[in-house]
Amino acid sequence: MEVAGRHVLVAGAGVTGKSVVPVLVELGARVTVTDGNAERLAELDGLGAELVPGLSEPPSDVVLVVTSPGWRPTSPLLVAAAEAGVEVIGDVELAWRVGQLREHPPSWLVITGTNGKTTTAGMLESILKAAGAHAVACGNIGYAALDAVRAGYTVLAVELSSFQLHWSSTLAPDAAVVLNLAEDHIDWHGSMEEYAAAKGRVYARAKIAVHNADDEWSTRIAGEHAGPDARRVGFRLDTPRAGELGLVEDLLVDRAFVADPATSAEELATLADVRPAGPHNVSNALAAAALARAHGVSPEAVLKGLREYQPAPHRAVEVAEIAGVRYINDSKATNPHAAAGSLRAHESIVWIAGGQLKGASVDELVSSIAGRLRGVVLLGVDSPVIAAAVARHAPDVPVNSLRAGDDEPMTAAVSAASAMARPGDVVLLAPAAASLDMFRGYGERGDAFTAAVHVLSDDAAGAPGDDDS
Repeated sequence: MEVAGRHVLVAGAGVTGKSVVPVLVELGARVTVTDGNAERLAELDGLGAELVPGLSEPPSDVVLVVTSPGWRPTSPLLVAAAEAGVEVIGDVELAWRVGQLREHPPSWLVITGTNGKTTTAGMLESILKAAGAHAVACGNIGYAALDAVRAGYTVLAVELSSFQLHWSSTLAPDAAVVLNLAEDHIDWHGSMEEYAAAKGRVYARAKIAVHNADDEWSTRIAGEHAGPDARRVGFRLDTPRAGELGLVEDLLVDRAFVADPATSAEELATLADVRPAGPHNVSNALAAAALARAHGVSPEAVLKGLREYQPAPHRAVEVAEIAGVRYINDSKATNPHAAAGSLRAHESIVWIAGGQLKGASVDELVSSIAGRLRGVVLLGVDSPVIAAAVARHAPDVPVNSLRAGDDEPMTAAVSAASAMARPGDVVLLAPAAASLDMFRGYGERGDAFTAAVHVLSDDAAGAPGDDDS
């Protein structure tokens, strides 16, 4: 981090740029920021950096490039920097290096994977706070890791994307986990192997490598990328082996961070203490507990933290129960792997799905949950792909594919799902796809579902009863 008096280029003027520039200026660097969006670039005016739109190669005296994680490695500017021998890092790597300059650097407990990152980070933050730690969830969760370091937090529950890990070279967490891996972001990384390798960077210098023993990719990545001196700790939705966390009947149990893993265990919580419900969230809770226990947190704090955890919006949130049918918003299930976890948490479902699949296959998903489906309501650009999968694997399940021109597609979807549902069913928004073909993001899609359910609830409450005739 010898940047005082030296020229540093920041690629990207969005959220990352706003976080990075003040830190580099404080460190005494001469900072230039570039972005293809001149309007966004102008928002950094006054921070002490030179603003230059649209650079395709770094100035000749630049010694470091700090890039936004959204910039692909194939971007001309980053390719030119690599060819010139200029180091390229991301804001997370910068946060790590800045933290190491402190007398007492913060502890990093890092979470990555395809699905469940934000829930696990939130659970971990809640557990750490229950233990009295000065902790915060940060990173890809919406609060930049660099800002958390600058704020003086002593323990960081850091959610990292594969993009952020790609640009991290010396990050050395106290403990880290890859929750799972499924096909995603292949357009950015180029292949599943490269995607896995980016995730594997989280283990390269970690002291404790936590892995999901139920997930083949997580186990493989830990085996291939964890350092020779790293301690490996597994977790599973079954009886834990020595050195693991897992389930014994309805108990979450630790057989890793105990005096004698071969003969002793600590009870951490019960299944009833995990919210939202469902096997995938029990897995997330075990991962959070493993990271917390790696940091020395007591079983009592794990229990307290899990009980006090408040799920983030649009993640398996029950909106209402109407006429014996529960309506659940899991708009954050933006790929088939995430949707599978949500769907498997319920026995009888009217499934609202669709959007942008980004080339992902849904055949395995539909095949695995076919017996749970009461009906399917589809909306969005890739509805025909899901409809075809349902026809192949669940041909007797009714499918309602909404027209692309519907003015209020989510209202229509909820209405159609309600007509299919019976008391005891769940109407579940778990799209298995991205939302940008119809909405500004999964949050807006979830809000639309919630609003439509509330309208349905109000209509049901206002309907005349049998004795009103």
